[in-house]
Amino acid sequence: MRPCVRSNRVSSRRDLLEKFGMPQRVLADREEHRLGALRRQRLEHGGRIARPRPVVEGQDDLALLQLPAVTGLKAVTIGDSRHVTVGTPVLAIDIALALGKNLILAPGVYDLNQPIVVSRADTVILGLGFATLVPQHGSAAIVVVPNDGVKLSGLIIDAGPVNSPALLSVGFPGPANAGNPDLIQDVFFRIGGAESTPVSATVSLLDNASNSIIDDVWAWRADHGNDVGWTQNKGNTGLIVTGNNVTAYGLAVEHYQKYEVTWSGQGGSDIFFENELPYDPPSQSAWMASPTQDGYPAFLVSQGVKTFQGYGMGSYVAFSQTTATLHDAEAFQSPDTPGVQFHNIFAVWITGSGGDDSIINGVGGPVTSTHPGTVEPVDVMSYP
Repeated sequence: MRPCVRSNRVSSRRDLLEKFGMPQRVLADREEHRLGALRRQRLEHGGRIARPRPVVEGQDDLALLQLPAVTGLKAVTIGDSRHVTVGTPVLAIDIALALGKNLILAPGVYDLNQPIVVSRADTVILGLGFATLVPQHGSAAIVVVPNDGVKLSGLIIDAGPVNSPALLSVGFPGPANAGNPDLIQDVFFRIGGAESTPVSATVSLLDNASNSIIDDVWAWRADHGNDVGWTQNKGNTGLIVTGNNVTAYGLAVEHYQKYEVTWSGQGGSDIFFENELPYDPPSQSAWMASPTQDGYPAFLVSQGVKTFQGYGMGSYVAFSQTTATLHDAEAFQSPDTPGVQFHNIFAVWITGSGGDDSIINGVGGPVTSTHPGTVEPVDVMSYP
C-alpha cells in the first residue's frame, strides 16, 4: 500500500486508500473486518473502543477544540491552544506546551531542529491537513513524557537526513492512568519516498505508555519515491510497544528491514493488523533474525509476555524489488503460553521467489511462490 503525500489533504484512511487505487471491494472488506473485530472485542472481551479524535469546530473566536473523553466531550476554547505555522521555533512551541497550551498545527512541512516535548498531562496536539514533521538532526519529532491523557492526532512524521533512534516516543515505563490513557490516533510515519536525500530512523513509534491506545497508525518504509533502496531509506522497526495493557486498532506497518512490530508489554491487544514484508532484501543473509532463523516475523510478541490477544492480522509477501529467493521462517512469532492468543491470522504470497515457511511458530502454511503459488490467503483461525 502507498502512503499519503504532502500536497493533499486526506480526511481518513479510507480516503487515502481510495486516492491511491485500492479496490473498493478490498476497502469494504477491510473496513467491515475491522469494525466486526471491534464489535466482537467489545462484546466478548470487554475491550475498550477507541476514542473519537480531537476536532476543531466553529470559526474564529467561537471555535472550540473538542477533547473527546471515554464518555462525553470536554470543550476547551481555542484560546487555550497555540496555533502553530511552519517556521514557529520549536523552543516557542515547547514553552507554550509547558505553560499549559494545547497545540494546533497548520498544514505544512515542519523541519525540526529539536524535538517537540510534551511535558504536561492532558495535552492535545492536533494536526490540520496532516501537518508533516521532519526531524533534521537525529532526534525524535515528538517526545511525550506523561502517561496521562496526552492526545496526538492528524500527523505525518517523516524520517530526516540524520538517523533518529525513534521518530515518536510516547510515555515512560511505569505506572499510568488507566482511566485517562495516552492516545495516538491518525498518525502516519514515512521512511523515505518524500525527502530528496537518503533518510533513516531505527524505530518509527516507541510506545512505553501503559494503557495507551493506538488507533489508525500507518508506519511505512518507502518502496517507491525518492532515494529508495535497502541502503538508502533505512528503518529497522515500525512499532515497539513496551507498555502494559496497550490496545491497537487499525494498525498497518510495512516494509521495515527487521521486526515490523515488537510487542513486549503485558496484557496488550491488537485488532486489525496489515503488513507487507520488505520488497527489497538483497539476499537471505542480509535478512535474518538470527544465524538459524530466516527472515523476520512481521509481528513479534517477545518472550516473557504472558498475556496478549490478536484479532484479524495479516502479512503479505511481495519480494518485487530483489532477485534473491527469500524465506521468512514465520509471519508471526510469539511465546507458546496459553495467555498469548491469536484469532483469524493469515499470510498471502503476492510475488517474488520464496515466502513464509509458516504462519506462526511453525504452524500453518507454507505460503510461498511454490506453495500455494497463487495469490490467496492461508489462514490460522486460532493459535494456540
